[in-house]
Order: sequence, then structure tokens, then C-alpha cells
Amino acid sequence: MNPLPQRTSSAAWVRGIAELFAAEGLPVQALCAQADIDLESLQHPHTRVDVDRVSRLWEAAAQHYARPGLGLDRQLAARYGKLDLVGHALASGPNLLEGFRHLDRHMALISDATTFSMERDPRGYWLVLNHIGASRPIPRQRVEFAVLTLLTLCDWLTRRDLTPLAVELVTPAPADDTRHRAAFGVPPRFGQPVNRFLMAEADLLQPIPTHNPSLWALHEQLVEAELGQLGPLGQSLVSAKVRTEISRMLHLGEPRREDVAARLHLTDRTLQRRLQAESVSFQQLLDDTRTELARQYLADPRRSLAEVADQLGFSDQSNLFRACKRWFGMPPGQYRQQLLQPAPGPIFLAAAASL
Repeated sequence: MNPLPQRTSSAAWVRGIAELFAAEGLPVQALCAQADIDLESLQHPHTRVDVDRVSRLWEAAAQHYARPGLGLDRQLAARYGKLDLVGHALASGPNLLEGFRHLDRHMALISDATTFSMERDPRGYWLVLNHIGASRPIPRQRVEFAVLTLLTLCDWLTRRDLTPLAVELVTPAPADDTRHRAAFGVPPRFGQPVNRFLMAEADLLQPIPTHNPSLWALHEQLVEAELGQLGPLGQSLVSAKVRTEISRMLHLGEPRREDVAARLHLTDRTLQRRLQAESVSFQQLLDDTRTELARQYLADPRRSLAEVADQLGFSDQSNLFRACKRWFGMPPGQYRQQLLQPAPGPIFLAAAASL
């Protein structure tokens, strides 16, 4: 099995989260220390923070906050959801629909632990977010803040108050969803396979007042240059794109190569040829992606083994059992127990030396 890539978030994104916590009156310095994050390093634009450290920061903040709804303030999400260069590129684009067609690739600059996609619907488009590459459960506050940030971004870019037609979250239903309703504008549906919200096509086609064709082209070039320095997760390798598509499709069942090729606007033969040029097979990418997601899902005690098997696209739990024996040398239940044991030492912080 190939070593799995380390997933990270940008300094700007994590710094925004820290500023959000400060605005909520939380002790940011202490929380960052608890998550083993060097707060000063977040001032350096090329710092990247390990995905599990970001989750630890949210966990520490939620524990200190001691009440539900951390991150569910619409105004704070709009102010502190820092997209940095990607946000500037979107603000230069003609409309949300055109800009978001680039976000599925550009998202890696904000966090290569998050995937973005759009799905057509008769009423408009679903904007879909998913978190990958973690070895511990993703805190619900982190998930919900990310979705809310994307929603408030639509308002900020268009200078309009847009309301989604529907919101679906993977997080379990809270005892009281009052803050969720206020934040999203509609009552979310909880416990869903993916995080997504539905926007009317007319809203996505609203012109962006700050559109500037020259700036848009410049920002796109700058984003692509930054992505090129992120390593394999930011490069335009077909294998990286295939893994992203696999992660998006697995909850629907095991994806076929020809279906992934279609989503990438390639023929099956062309995809196979390009993967061969990168010395990798579709089956290997499928297995590697499942391994990465299995670690994340098994680290979450809220997910039953049946649910994990389903989310990984297995037809039944016996397939998950055999796969875990091959991946980890033990059945899924035993591996889960191992994951849930306290970590022996601090999680590594990556300041991307290649940047």
C-alpha cells in the first residue's frame, strides 16, 4: 500500500478560526497550545497545519465554549472564514456558478483535507463539501462552520442575502436546532451522507459586482502557481483528481472507472492511458482512498461498522472486515479500539518546506 498523503489547511484559514474564537471570548493562546499549534506561525503565509491539529483546536474550543452552536454565527462566519487568494479569485469572477466551477480544484489551497463539488438538480445546484484524510473524527463545529462559510461567501460575493433551498449535514441532529435554523435560513436535515446545500440557479447566476476580467485571469494564475507548490495534492495529476472523485462517489457504492472518467470529462480509455503514464491503476487509487477514509470513519465512534462499510462503498460488512485485515492487519472493531486510545505524543505540524 502506498503511503497516504498528509492533509493540511492553510495558515490563513486556521488564523481565521483562531480570530473567530477570540471574537467569541475564548482563550485563543491556550487553545492553540492545547492543539499544539504555534499561533505565531500562522502569520506566515506558507505555513500548513495538519488536519488533525485543526480538529483538536475545534475540540478544545467547543469544550471551553461549553454550549452548543460554536461557529454558527452567520456574521462571524462571513468575517472569519478566510479564503485568502481563492476568495480574491472568486470575487473577480463573473458569477458564483462560473467561480465555483474552479473551486473544486482550488479548494486544496485552502485545505486539501476538504473537497468541493457541484451537483445539478432540477431546482439548481447542490454545493457539496466533504472532509477527508483525518485520523480522528471531524468535530461537528468544524463541519458546520465550513458549510456556513461557503453559504455566507455566496452573500458576500453577490452583495445579496441569498437563502438556500435546502441544507443537509452529516452531523447528528442536535437537541435544539434553533441556531442552525438561524444560521442557514432553513431547517437543516441532519445525519445525511454528505454536507451540502442547494442553491437556485438564478442565485448562482447573479452577477458579482466586483467582477474584473483582468484581475480574474491574474488571480487564477496566482492560485495555479500556489497549487503547483503544494506537491501531489495540489498538482494537476490525473491520479489526484481521480482520488477526489472516488471520495465523492463512494457513499453511493463502489465507483466504476468509466463513471469517474465521465465526471472528469474523459473517455475511459484516455483515463486509463493517463493513469498508466503516472504508474498507477484505478484499483490502486480506489483502495488507497478507501484506506484513508476508513481511518477517518473508524476513528469516529458515532459511526457503526455497518455505516462505515456503506460509506466506503462496500456491499456488506464482510468486505470491510477483509479489507481492514489487509490494510491494518486486524479487523475493523479492533483497529477502532486502537485508534481511540490516547495518542502517545503530539501530532506533527507541517510548515510546508517546499513552499
